[in-house]
Amino acid sequence: MFRSQAMNRVELVVPERDIVAVTEALAESRAFEVDARGPRRSEAGEGGVSGTNEWDQRAATYTTLLQRITTVMELLAVEAGTPPTEALHWIDPDTVTRDIDTIEREAKGPVEELQNARRKLEALSRTRSQVAPLVGLDADLQRLQNTTYLFAALGSMPADNVDRLQASLEHIPSVVARFGERDRMATVVLFGMKRDAEMLMRAARSAYLTVVELPAEYQGTPRDVLASLDEGITRTSERIAALETTLHRLHEARIRRLRHLLWRVRASLTLVQTIAGFRQFRYSYLLSGWVPEPKVSHVRRTVAAVSPDTTIEASKPTSQERATAPFQFANPQVIRGFQKLVTIYGFPSYEELDPTLLLVATFPVIFGVMFGDVGHGLLLMALGFLLLSRKVRALQNMASFGGVVVACGAAATLFGALFGSLFGFEGVIPVLWLRPIERTTDILLASVVFGVGVLTLGMAFNMVGAALRHRWGEALLDRHGLVGVLFYWSLVGLGAGLLSARIPVPSGALALVAGASAVMIWLSDRLKPMLEGHGFGRSNLGMGLVEGFFELFETVLSLMSNTLSYVRMGAFAVAHGALSLVVFILAEMVDPGKSVGYWLVVALGNLVVIGFEGMIVGIQTLRLEYYEFFSKFFTAGGRSFHPLALVPVEDN
Repeated sequence: MFRSQAMNRVELVVPERDIVAVTEALAESRAFEVDARGPRRSEAGEGGVSGTNEWDQRAATYTTLLQRITTVMELLAVEAGTPPTEALHWIDPDTVTRDIDTIEREAKGPVEELQNARRKLEALSRTRSQVAPLVGLDADLQRLQNTTYLFAALGSMPADNVDRLQASLEHIPSVVARFGERDRMATVVLFGMKRDAEMLMRAARSAYLTVVELPAEYQGTPRDVLASLDEGITRTSERIAALETTLHRLHEARIRRLRHLLWRVRASLTLVQTIAGFRQFRYSYLLSGWVPEPKVSHVRRTVAAVSPDTTIEASKPTSQERATAPFQFANPQVIRGFQKLVTIYGFPSYEELDPTLLLVATFPVIFGVMFGDVGHGLLLMALGFLLLSRKVRALQNMASFGGVVVACGAAATLFGALFGSLFGFEGVIPVLWLRPIERTTDILLASVVFGVGVLTLGMAFNMVGAALRHRWGEALLDRHGLVGVLFYWSLVGLGAGLLSARIPVPSGALALVAGASAVMIWLSDRLKPMLEGHGFGRSNLGMGLVEGFFELFETVLSLMSNTLSYVRMGAFAVAHGALSLVVFILAEMVDPGKSVGYWLVVALGNLVVIGFEGMIVGIQTLRLEYYEFFSKFFTAGGRSFHPLALVPVEDN
């Protein structure tokens, strides 16, 4: 589980007639990652001809079809749904075109009519709201707007602008009649002389007057117009309901076909785009990629079943290829949440060790110390199991982290028992170790000791990884290698001696080890080549010594700061108890008699502590893991294994 799944470099020579079937088979196997760098063979570039024109044209065709399908699905409110479980195959674009032409003809007419009807209904409703306040006006609105000498403009405007409009028309014969107000919009009629119409409209527009343009069919008094508008609104609403029913039936009739076309066209587009990247010869294609070693035989059988004439060669990657090979985790499902925390930081390189199990061992402990409370931990465990159950749709995206939450809740419960804390109450359960708020110094020192152990574990992990890669110089002389461990522990021993701690090693011996290891770290860049058989590095010796000195100085500072960073574990354990104490103080202030009000404040306070401090503690735990721990051994310079697939698949 600490190493990537072993990868094999696989190359295939595929007859031209079988390229589609073989590519589909490779995608169905979910075990072949296409190597974007192309084939390894030196002859691959000789005599090859580009096939990108033909396949790129096909890709453009499928892209257009995909856009048309997506548009129709939006018109009919059809969602893509989940990817199909069965294998998807190439689909002929002419078949898709015929189907989508038919569905477009069925859908576009009702959709366009529905959109027009909704716009009409909106306009009628808006006009009605402007005419309604004028019901008391006994005048024909159409004749009022079409008089020979009188100008009249009916509309709505911001209520605050009515006085401004009247003031701007002070020197122009006019009347602004205000009939009502709704949502800070006033309904007004502006009267004036026809000869002043241009100036009146200019002033009205500057005051943001929206003029009502009554259609010719709406005539008579405001009451008559209102009745006609209500009748029009009723007819339009009935038409909208009928169109929506038609589209709903069309939705139900075409939903399966549209989803089928969508996924088949997506798969075909992926297929032709993949083939466009293959090396093409006159009558064959040359494919290259990565396959996990245990699945090589499966890939052989899968390809042979569809193309017996395809030849397959599998080999272990060379030293150069190992640097670019993909990494595939080999962890059990139960710790996939911790694996995702690793990938947030970065992917291991192919030759690097997987730190997931180290995270499983350290992350819950760090969290539990800072969040130690039996009640709070049990609630976190319940939340974790809820996430794992996937019963809450809004939390389904977080389901993979359910195991992490359960583990952290269990650790918080354990340390809560050690601290004697239950929902902040102390004294209800016995203290099995100590109370952080009473023995602050002890918990802080214990945190530092734990930090020393974690950092040492990180250095040891780095040494093992370097040794497995046969980088003996890095394993022995690196500042995070064996020399770095000796240097770190000698400094820890000297520091403990200064604090009057009893240590089994004399201070003089520790100082000697510290000095010798410091010199080796200083000269590590010059000594590493010796272990690898290249002799002592003498080029740019002066500059190298200066750089080595500053690296040594930076090593001392980083080791000290990394170690002291773990003090926050104890500090947050104390803070957790202090926050609970504050909750009880507030509860007594609200209800000294400890009745309903007291317990309500205690319950709400505990929820706040769990939510707010739980988030802060989670962030601090990640910080200790990422910046203090991972920095000792994890470069995160790799990439994930992404097998060819015609439908989306979850990353490993």
